[in-house]
Amino acid sequence: MNMPGPRILIVDDEKTIRRFLKATLTSHGYAVFEASNGEEALSQSVSAHPDAIILDLGLPDIDGIDVTRKIRQRAKTPIVILSVKDDETDKIAALDAGADDYLTKPFSAGEMLARLRAVMRRLVPKTEKTLYEIGKLSVDIAKHQVEVSGRAVHLTPTEYDVLKVLVMNAGKVVTHRQILHEVWNKSENLEGVSHLLRVTISNLRDKIEPNPNRPTYVLTEPGIGYRLHE
Repeated sequence: MNMPGPRILIVDDEKTIRRFLKATLTSHGYAVFEASNGEEALSQSVSAHPDAIILDLGLPDIDGIDVTRKIRQRAKTPIVILSVKDDETDKIAALDAGADDYLTKPFSAGEMLARLRAVMRRLVPKTEKTLYEIGKLSVDIAKHQVEVSGRAVHLTPTEYDVLKVLVMNAGKVVTHRQILHEVWNKSENLEGVSHLLRVTISNLRDKIEPNPNRPTYVLTEPGIGYRLHE
């Protein structure tokens, strides 16, 4: 079973728009999460670990530009703005707040998909390596696919994100604090979430290690963190 495709968070208070976007995106292999207001968007932008966000400016509780600004303060997740407003000042305000692109309603599915692909490509420069092969473990960052001995492995979003952090730092020790910051956006009050990391590492080992009790890929650096053996 392949990993689901890139995760997209749709933020719009109009159910019909969310339904249209979800149908379009899922038919093209994306995994979709939804939020109907700004508070949900801020929460989902952390819990769902989206690879990109499609965000409506006209939200009922928090202005979309403020939502963009708050997300951008802690994450580089690509954001495509949707709005019925076609005024240049709104576009500039959204882009200045950290949005990556801007679509005016109504828009075609083809244009939306093209814009989404474009903003996501910016996260992975063409010169950056995206396929990592370590022993019998293969991780394709661009395709969100993990294989062991040629067999596809299904990981949860959190397990995949932890593995991705380790893969991107293969051979280096990654501290508990670094992983918690990258995956759970936590850098303080770590006691409450440290057990989540331990459980996730244990589950990850169960899925990718030949012998989870004697790991050969995800190695523990006692009291410090973890290291992916090259």
